[in-house]
Amino acid sequence: MGKLFVKLPSMGESINEATLTSWLKDVGDEIEIDESIVEVSTDKVDSDIPSEVSGILVEKKFKVNDVIKVGEVIAVIDSENEDSTTNEDLEVNKTETNNEINVENKKDTVELNKPQDELNKPQETTIPKEILDVVEEPVFREKIETDKNQNDNILSSKYLSPLVKNIAKQEVISDDELLLIDGTGEKGRITKNDILSYISSRDKNKISIPKNDFNQVGKVNNVGVENEIISEMTRIQKITSDHMIDSFKKSVHVQSFVEADVTELWNWYSKNKNEFLNTFNTKLTLTPIFISAVIRALSEFPILNSSVENDKIITKKRINIGMATALEGGNLIVPVIKDANHLNLAGIAKSVNDLSTRARQNQLQPDDTKDGTYTVTNIGNFGSIMGTPIINQPQVGIIAFGVIRKMPSVIETSNGDFLGIRRKIILTHSYDHRIINGAVGGNFVKYVANYLESWEASTKLS
Repeated sequence: MGKLFVKLPSMGESINEATLTSWLKDVGDEIEIDESIVEVSTDKVDSDIPSEVSGILVEKKFKVNDVIKVGEVIAVIDSENEDSTTNEDLEVNKTETNNEINVENKKDTVELNKPQDELNKPQETTIPKEILDVVEEPVFREKIETDKNQNDNILSSKYLSPLVKNIAKQEVISDDELLLIDGTGEKGRITKNDILSYISSRDKNKISIPKNDFNQVGKVNNVGVENEIISEMTRIQKITSDHMIDSFKKSVHVQSFVEADVTELWNWYSKNKNEFLNTFNTKLTLTPIFISAVIRALSEFPILNSSVENDKIITKKRINIGMATALEGGNLIVPVIKDANHLNLAGIAKSVNDLSTRARQNQLQPDDTKDGTYTVTNIGNFGSIMGTPIINQPQVGIIAFGVIRKMPSVIETSNGDFLGIRRKIILTHSYDHRIINGAVGGNFVKYVANYLESWEASTKLS
């Protein structure tokens, strides 16, 4: 018999710890290969940790609600595999260094601010024109389904342990009721005692709760003066607050704004969306074409596909696009399209639809939210004309697409200028002024706008 030391694996870029939410096995239980042992949670995703060998669980190193650092031993398994004795010395998660270029340590130092620099330019992929001529509507413009069963949604929430989910289901506790429970676990997590205490007092204190109200406050802990209500932040609000503050502490945020005329793009989309669905068996929205424009811009301005570590600039060879996705309940998650520059438009469309669907169903895996190099977000989904998005650390840039509006516009022709109705969109580029100057940041977003404006309405599907 040998011992296997089960460690907490990497849960994504910039994530250094996770909370133990539930033990799925007890000491003395037999465990099969790939069978889940424990459930952990981060601010991005929940995950089960499986065993690499079969054997018997002999020791638990942490309790429920304990915070575990990446690489720490969670459990010990007695295995029938004699080779497992060396497991403690294995590196569970190896950092991929072949995806990065350390600018300071390279002999051939390059000027990253030059858009045409071939040394740092990510590998280009030949994309068939008939594929590139496909359009996608912003994934964030898609209306979030509101007619799903609320119990099923909340019971699949990543902030509830399996035990709490089961109790909530048996007692028919609604989504809105769960939001009112004051969790006493780590970072406000609802524990078994919390939900049992709520159940015991529920019949005595009937609560009338408005449905689908994203702006409602949490459970009231104190009442202030006559016109004030004091309530605790929810767990996700606390996490989001910490991340936003951390981003502003690390990066010097600067914005550039560009307006783009997307009339031809919109007309082409309206005409061809049904044929696109029949041809590629995936829904047509505008998001993949937006992402394609960003990918091309990143190829021209590789410094935007980088991160900063102390006084070093780390430029990424891979282009991994994070796409901010709104979840039911008002929360946000950023799944990542890996190696997006190697996908044609149909491939990007399928990735967008798959990731956004699994995000809303809480079916994302840890790998789905890690290693992003640049982020795209859509504030037009909420009717906003433009906004100033906060950089998703450790990246150095994020672009926001506003709502597409019909606008009066001056149309220049060889016979003079005329007024006409055009469809316009405002693009906002937030970037880290520590390494991105205004010329590079502004030219980057202008490149994206020019790509969208140059779309040809006569483009045919293959």
